[in-house]
Amino acid sequence: MNILLINPKTPDTYWSFKHALRFISKKAANPPLGLITVASMLPGEWKKKLIDLNVASLRDEDIRWADYVFISAMSIQQTSVRQIIETCKQYQKKIVAGGPLFTGEPENFTDIDHLVLNEAEITFPQFLSDLAGNRPEKIYQTDEHAELDLSPPPDYSLIDPTKYATLSIQYSRGCPYNCEFCEITALLGRKVRTKSTGQILMELENIYQTGFRDNVFFVDDNFIGNKKKLKSELLPAIIQWHKNLGYPFEFTTEASINLSDDPELMNLMTEAGFVKVFVGIESPDEKSLEECDKKLNKQRDLIQCVNQIQSTGLEVMAGFIVGFDNDSPGIFQRQIDFIQQSGIIMAMVGLLNAPNNTRLYKRLSEEGRIINYAGGDNTNYSINFIPKMDKEVLLTGYQTIVRSIYSSKAYYERVIRFMKHYEPRLKSRTAFTFGKILALLRSIIILGILKRNQIYYWRLFFWSLINRPKLFPLAITYSIYGYHFKKVFRNLS
Repeated sequence: MNILLINPKTPDTYWSFKHALRFISKKAANPPLGLITVASMLPGEWKKKLIDLNVASLRDEDIRWADYVFISAMSIQQTSVRQIIETCKQYQKKIVAGGPLFTGEPENFTDIDHLVLNEAEITFPQFLSDLAGNRPEKIYQTDEHAELDLSPPPDYSLIDPTKYATLSIQYSRGCPYNCEFCEITALLGRKVRTKSTGQILMELENIYQTGFRDNVFFVDDNFIGNKKKLKSELLPAIIQWHKNLGYPFEFTTEASINLSDDPELMNLMTEAGFVKVFVGIESPDEKSLEECDKKLNKQRDLIQCVNQIQSTGLEVMAGFIVGFDNDSPGIFQRQIDFIQQSGIIMAMVGLLNAPNNTRLYKRLSEEGRIINYAGGDNTNYSINFIPKMDKEVLLTGYQTIVRSIYSSKAYYERVIRFMKHYEPRLKSRTAFTFGKILALLRSIIILGILKRNQIYYWRLFFWSLINRPKLFPLAITYSIYGYHFKKVFRNLS
């Protein structure tokens, strides 16, 4: 068979980095890890082709070539998904779909021929078996969670690594915590399941063999869910592997705030090559943390926790949420103050939304407060339920936060606050490459000459050259990120 795998287009969002990618001549931030993993599960004799609509166009001849079209998508991609379905139906092509969007709301996609939901290691072989017997069913679902030794290595040969700023890898699934608003535990469970160290080293080697030399994102929703295994097995092995190759990669991942409690783990991560970690802080308000069952964040000096993580050489990116029932109008200024005092450069503040398979969705449904399905982007001034706070007050307050923290003055203050104390472990963070030199030249033209408020760009430019010259490449990177964030929020407001 000829199988066409399509990754739908992702809209311009906080994490798309669309406006930053142009500085380094990249098309997209990340490749479709789910699709290239599923591709490895296809029979070896089948022909397969991947079209990522974030880096290429879907041509008529691609669709005509295909016997089946496979789509995997997140909620935020649903507009593009609808367009793909319409186009494929015009050519009378059968569609197989999976991933979080379809798993979360299969009732909204009755026009899909086959829905292969939940974890593909379990449901996809069932579909392939039935397809071979010419009896494929409409829906394949399971309540079970796969052991990750069943997961094949992603087929990186289907993508062009030069089009992406970051490549992706997955070590674990599941999270031991159970935040009310989070769909991770609903989709993947609370038991943390991991790949073997051998699997991860093989996948890293596969990425290395593509010639890619940049950031690799461990997409785990909580990388430190199994600390013991990380410290005793995986990280020591990555340290040795990475050292032997001269540290070709930088690693980024996501973790819970209790990472700050474990100096040994933080040091192992930075020694292995981790440079950034995304942490869900959510709120400085204890009542709101209690409301959403974010108990791990309660009764902590969260700013001190951030400082402890960053003092080891790990940059903290963080998520914040407003719109909890316990939030009062004072929360907006509290969020602004917290973000500025913490020096977190990449602070993603979003409105609370309720994905339809979460505990929050169930509670709000019982209270008659759900309006529609969550769209997958909580930074676009939309909310899918009736909040306790007056909605106009909430939306205005949210807009105040993002306009404040991404104003040129506030943003560059955070960059300098961070850079004053940051000591990276990897030389690659401070080294100049051709891509960074190209980004520097473009930043001088776009941010230093053409853009308004260029005074802040030049202040950081010369401050870093004089005070932290080794971090000068990072200063330019942060300036470019700031440009992207301002464009995103200006376009949405």
